[in-house]
Amino acid sequence: MISRISRVGAALAVAAAAVLSTPVCVSHADPVAGVDGYVPAPTPDTDDCPHRVHTPPAIDESEVVQPGQTTPTPLPVPTPAVGGAKLAGCGVVADPKAGDVPANLTSAGWLIADLDTGAVIAAKDPHGRYRPASTIKTLLALTALKELKLDTVVTGTTDDYGVEGDSCGIGPGGTYTVRELLTGLLMVSGNDCANALARELGGREQALGKMNAEAKAIGAVDTRAASPSGLDAPGMSTSPFDLALIFREAMRNADFRHMISLTEFKFPGFPALKDVPGDNAHPGYMMATSNALLRDGYPGMLGGKTGFTDDALKTFVAGVERDGKRLVIVQMAGLTVAGDTYVQQAQRMIDYGFAAPAGTSVGSLAHSGDNAHSPFSPAPELVAAASDEPSHIGRNTLIVVAIVLAAAAVAGGAVLRKRAADSGTD
Repeated sequence: MISRISRVGAALAVAAAAVLSTPVCVSHADPVAGVDGYVPAPTPDTDDCPHRVHTPPAIDESEVVQPGQTTPTPLPVPTPAVGGAKLAGCGVVADPKAGDVPANLTSAGWLIADLDTGAVIAAKDPHGRYRPASTIKTLLALTALKELKLDTVVTGTTDDYGVEGDSCGIGPGGTYTVRELLTGLLMVSGNDCANALARELGGREQALGKMNAEAKAIGAVDTRAASPSGLDAPGMSTSPFDLALIFREAMRNADFRHMISLTEFKFPGFPALKDVPGDNAHPGYMMATSNALLRDGYPGMLGGKTGFTDDALKTFVAGVERDGKRLVIVQMAGLTVAGDTYVQQAQRMIDYGFAAPAGTSVGSLAHSGDNAHSPFSPAPELVAAASDEPSHIGRNTLIVVAIVLAAAAVAGGAVLRKRAADSGTD
């Protein structure tokens, strides 16, 4: 994954910050409680349902509506709660027979469920409205897989190249299949891939309309996609329940299961930039997953999607298998804290879910459309063309024009600020 800041390089970013007097993030390191102004409670209290209707207050201006636009109204809160009456609770919802729930989870909302049956094993504020950050890309992928042909070729644009946040490295004039864009979207959370896929779906607004229609169709009623990439925007919301629901639905698709399970993938390059004298062609490179559990070989990891923005904090949704049983876990609005990383918190959730007695259930991810689908089953052997699944291994070698970008930022008074850093669950 390549961020706008890392394209420039840390030294140039700091220099630009000095000129612009603008805070700059020059690292993919995850925020730690007590550092850079982040001081979340170790165990957020949601018992009084502070997020039943609204997402937590924003800390920046990312959700300020533009002049002439109206503030989106809150999504209705269904009664009874989707998934069962117990899931109407906003605190911890669990069966005492399963033992104590994992301790010291920093996420305001979380959920553990059986990926096969849909049984919710335990949750905290399951229908609380939170910002998804880049976990919403699972909904974009689900929508694109239903709407687009994987072999369709898409040409990169300057808008893709200049998109805010993390990117796969799309360049103007580069050509990419929908399969490659979806793989980059899921593996390294490329906002440029999200931009290109939204364009292929008919444009930003049409893409959002299709994403929201898909969410509604599967019963994800806490969800409103307001940006295709997950960058914070007015009205954006989802919930731990909905993220699990969306991920479970996406995991029915063999292509999704394959893409999200990859640790490395060869992403195409793009031609020399026409407006940059002396620029050379930018070769393809081997991208690596942003999912730390998958990257580090966590046993049984099927795949997952990371997310982070300043307002959303850290988010994560993933599937994992152990002894023939499959789980989906969701973490929302949390952080790594000293001595306890977000990935360690995820591992405690996974251990709890697998240790729960058979039949443990406080609710269900099942929805009215389930009968229209084949039941979830283990991923079959996937046979793909060699061009779709490169077997050679390499490292990220994307070459970028740092000096030109830095000069453009200074000349234009740009704000070099990375608000979406999906660098894994660490």
